Amino acid sequence: MIPEVLTVSQLNRLAREVLQQNFPLFWVGGEISNLARANSGHVYFSLKDESSQVRCVMFRNRAQSVPWRLENGQQIEAQVLVTLYEARGDFQLSVEGLRRAGIGALYEAYARLRELLEIEGLFAPESKRPLPRFPGRVGIISSPQAVALHDIVTTLRRRAAHLPVILYPTPVQGDGAAAKIAAAILLAAERSECDVLIVARGGGSIEDLWAFNEESVARAITACSFPVISGIGHETDTTIADLVADLRAPTPTAAAELITAGWFAAAHELATLGRSLSRILRSSVESRMQRLDLLAHRLLHPGAQVRQDRQLVAHLSTRLHGALAKRLRHHAIPLERWRWHLRQARPATQAQASRLALISQKLSAAAASCLAGQRQRLGGLAAALAQLSPQATLERGYSIVRGSNGKVVNGSDQVAIGDVVELRFAQGWANGRIVQRR
Repeated sequence: MIPEVLTVSQLNRLAREVLQQNFPLFWVGGEISNLARANSGHVYFSLKDESSQVRCVMFRNRAQSVPWRLENGQQIEAQVLVTLYEARGDFQLSVEGLRRAGIGALYEAYARLRELLEIEGLFAPESKRPLPRFPGRVGIISSPQAVALHDIVTTLRRRAAHLPVILYPTPVQGDGAAAKIAAAILLAAERSECDVLIVARGGGSIEDLWAFNEESVARAITACSFPVISGIGHETDTTIADLVADLRAPTPTAAAELITAGWFAAAHELATLGRSLSRILRSSVESRMQRLDLLAHRLLHPGAQVRQDRQLVAHLSTRLHGALAKRLRHHAIPLERWRWHLRQARPATQAQASRLALISQKLSAAAASCLAGQRQRLGGLAAALAQLSPQATLERGYSIVRGSNGKVVNGSDQVAIGDVVELRFAQGWANGRIVQRR
């Protein structure tokens, strides 16, 4: 039950669920514009034609598988799921796969044949025959050496080992392959020994898969008397045979799984519930990843934060200086008034200053007189000391004799004949030898 008044979050969630439940995985073509790559690896762009555009998001794990660099202006075909980004209420496409639009002459031939067969109604849903829920025998159109055949047989044995399999061997690539594939399909139809027929081969380029884009193969599939399921290439590969077949499987293995689905209905339903839960969880995770990208764009760079802080500090500094100046001006008038009162109450110091100057003059004269007397006494002491100085004695013609041991000789008994002595004069010195003593 929908409440009478919805919140915005509830409305967006309901809209997303309605979109995801009613739009299966499909292809849409257009031109890339407004391309942006997030740091997380997600790619955001718009897909547009002549009159409309739609927002697209390709998450990192999908974007990494694109074999070329996306640029604005490229014509592409995108395999998408329709969804809604709840945080902003934006309608958008979640891109699951990409391929280039237009690949030359082969693509033109493919487009012409597709248009012709579509006009004839070979692609019409009402012309498609349902697969039998419990097929009794399965036919396979493929090459005996193909990996696709091995994958199909392995899957059939795993899911329905009792199910008989008939192989109609044929080349699936190269010159004449289309005619041989068509002949094998007609042979299977003529024998009418199967309940369902698988036309299969592995993945490859458009050239490798071209045999399944030939008109003869499309006509043979249409002429077959029982349902035909195609399992050609990978999920992103779409051939004319896929469009004409009663059911197209994304891979050969998937074709085998679809044929055996009736035998494992309960398991299939359980797997469907699991896939639904996985899809819901992935959608929730992707929505939160987009939200994270949005918040990441709103994060402020540290350098910008520093600049903002500097501007704030400068602004606060200006305000502080202004407030201090205003406060100083406010207190200046009372301060000047107290200064005036202080000048009025100041004692007379001129007389005291004159008396202090006189005392200072007398003190200086007394200090000078005392110093002169001390200098005179010091001069007398210096003169007396000079008279007693050894140098004064030497100046009067005396000398000092030192022995070989460096000691002053006071008597002749301190030297022997032949000793060398040192004679110190007032000016200079000399060596002498003792030749006589008394």
